[in-house]
Amino acid sequence: MTRIAVGWHIDLEFEEDTHRTRAAALVRLSDGTEVRAHGYASRHPSDSDQQRVGEEIAGARALNELAMKLLTKAHDEIDEASGRRSYPLT
Repeated sequence: MTRIAVGWHIDLEFEEDTHRTRAAALVRLSDGTEVRAHGYASRHPSDSDQQRVGEEIAGARALNELAMKLLTKAHDEIDEASGRRSYPLT
């Protein structure tokens, strides 16, 4: 059995203003496709300014969306190859 090492690198970028943080996630897959996702965080005016927290929330939401898109892609490929409908675990 031959083993092939595969690695993914996920790019995560942030844009911030006074009350909002936006995260953009991108992963390039070995089949040449790119999957992109976004996440947002908003700071309530009464909250203290904690840039790191906004990045963590927006980043986590972007990665969560990215994970869901990857699951959908995988199940679409299973369906296409098998000719039947697959059901993702939720």
